[in-house]
Amino acid sequence: MLVDSHCHLMKFLHRGDLSEIMDEAREMGVERMITIGTDIEDWEPYLELARTHPDCIAYTVGLHPTSVGEDWKTQLGSIPRFFQEMPHPCALGEIGLDHFHLPKKDPNLAGVIRDRQLNAFQQQLQMAKEAEMPVVIHSRNAFKECVDCIDNAGLPWEKVIFHCFADGADEMRILQERGGYASFTGIITYKNGQNVRDAALEQGLERLILETDSPYLTPEPLRGQENHPGYTRHTAEACAELFGVNLETIANITTRNAVNFFSL
Repeated sequence: MLVDSHCHLMKFLHRGDLSEIMDEAREMGVERMITIGTDIEDWEPYLELARTHPDCIAYTVGLHPTSVGEDWKTQLGSIPRFFQEMPHPCALGEIGLDHFHLPKKDPNLAGVIRDRQLNAFQQQLQMAKEAEMPVVIHSRNAFKECVDCIDNAGLPWEKVIFHCFADGADEMRILQERGGYASFTGIITYKNGQNVRDAALEQGLERLILETDSPYLTPEPLRGQENHPGYTRHTAEACAELFGVNLETIANITTRNAVNFFSL
């Protein structure tokens, strides 16, 4: 069994083919998936999916840094309600900082957006700390800043996972020193993904966690097509080659790690 620890199911839900996507995943050995909240528009649908498919789908709630707009405080005010719902979200996320998408031609607006992201991130870290929940971190061109925020928040690092890890071995060592985790997408299969492969090796097989981030970041050999949760298998096969083990070993270790981290 494989677990896709990070996917976004709204596109498939809206399109009406989620059932087929789930069937495909099972056929490829992916029996569980975590659909990740990004803003107030997807939290309720994801809760309903988790209720309808409790053995297959878990969910998170969180305000993605690129979704932090003028109404961010109102959106954050809606998050605690989900902590009382059944099933509970398995983490708060994805949250963090994204400096890649800041408007480069408008420094003043970039500064406003950067401050909003920072404030929303800090408040969500405190929510997670108070609720004793894991956090799923989005970090794009902002690794040090994210680490500093988590350090300052006092959140236990064993409850922190940097999703879609795209930095290198040096950054991984910083994460390792603190006891945090990283999860890996199809980038690990790309020819230009050597830094990500180095980071995975630095983290080590025993702490490996896989994700698709579907519908984005499709792994080889399907790169260029829409990504699906079932394609976790392709990333797992690439990791088996990277670590010099068989697919069953990768499946057992990554499933164990995802189940333990997210309390599935």
